[in-house]
Amino acid sequence: MPKSSTETRPTHRWLLLVVSAAIVLVADQLSKWWAVSELAPDPTKKVEIIGSLQFRYAENTGMAFSQGAGSGRWIGLIVIVIVIALVVFASKVRSKVQVVLLGVVIGGALGNLIDRAFRAEEGWLSGAVVDFIDLQWWPVFNIADMAVVLGGILLVIWSTRDPQEDELDEPDGSDADDARAAAGSAGDEAAADTPG
Repeated sequence: MPKSSTETRPTHRWLLLVVSAAIVLVADQLSKWWAVSELAPDPTKKVEIIGSLQFRYAENTGMAFSQGAGSGRWIGLIVIVIVIALVVFASKVRSKVQVVLLGVVIGGALGNLIDRAFRAEEGWLSGAVVDFIDLQWWPVFNIADMAVVLGGILLVIWSTRDPQEDELDEPDGSDADDARAAAGSAGDEAAADTPG
């Protein structure tokens, strides 16, 4: 069967995963660095963007979108397990797009995990996640949250496609099931954290 334009070689799998995760992670951490330096010194400062969108500094010790305050340590442990599971699934899925989306979700998860680890003041993974994107009709969030949620949703949608339309060079009859399982794990990650 001729290869589609979305196919890639297995040797590129980890490059796709790492690059997509790194792009999200760098964007998330740079944006948080800006928020901490520009917004944190004055808690009342708001930067109006467009419509109801504004930037304002907030910290979250709970789940994504400021839910579950104070449970960050347990959430962090769950995120570590889910990230490991997503990496394992990424080694099995045949779709290049799914590998990229898994990288996006992993990058978002790691972005918030870094906050919990390096901003901890009361023990391991007790740190607060930096949030700054405020729609005023939704809990304040960050780029990592967006990556986890949107990446997870797109994974679920993509997993419904015919695997033959976008496959890697590794024939394995169980890969389609693995891809759907990976999408389900990403959806759990979106509910647990995000990636603030």
